[in-house]
Amino acid sequence: MLINKETVMIKVSVMYPNSDNVKFDTDYYKNKHLPMVSQLVGDALKGIELDLGVASRVPGELAPYVAIAHLKFDSIESFKTSFRPHAQTFADDVKNYSNVQGELQISELIIL
Repeated sequence: MLINKETVMIKVSVMYPNSDNVKFDTDYYKNKHLPMVSQLVGDALKGIELDLGVASRVPGELAPYVAIAHLKFDSIESFKTSFRPHAQTFADDVKNYSNVQGELQISELIIL
């Protein structure tokens, strides 16, 4: 018999819109920016996933987002407490990897 247990977490998604003139340094983002975020927010961060856009539903069109980072936290409060003191540092680093600002969405993540 399979028992279904749910784990509820918060997922903070930072989505970088794509267009013909977007610059995005994936290497810098993956190897410098995200590790910096991880180090500064500490144990409140439960995991990171990075999606890199490769296509859209229309053949030949760009993916809607060049990159999407998903940061997982136990709660909105743990996100705010760990992230807020470093928000300006994170914002100041954007110029090192992109010419677009990320859109942020906080979601409830239900792991089945």
